[in-house]
Amino acid sequence: MTYVVGENCIKCKYTDCVEVCPVDCFYEGPNMLVINPEECIDCALCEPECPADAIYTENELPQEQEKFLSLNRELATHWPNISEAKLPPDDADDWLDKPGKHALLEKNWSA
Repeated sequence: MTYVVGENCIKCKYTDCVEVCPVDCFYEGPNMLVINPEECIDCALCEPECPADAIYTENELPQEQEKFLSLNRELATHWPNISEAKLPPDDADDWLDKPGKHALLEKNWSA
């Protein structure tokens, strides 16, 4: 089993979860984080740290967000690894709990 970053991370991109991950399995995109399911050890430390409640176990992932399991897997292979917390975007709180953010996901990354 793995943990999955879901839709509520889009445009919020809080990184509190990154600080507690013992295996550094988070990857950073332009406006979202993802978890590499091949690296996640199912330790459950990240889930309670997420201020956006955007992290789920794959078994508890809401049905309408099941596509995020494959998105996490795909995007983790393209985005850079992140192992230290950063400041969230200035408008992160404005995007918290807004529905329908999937269309706003930016997949391209050039660091």
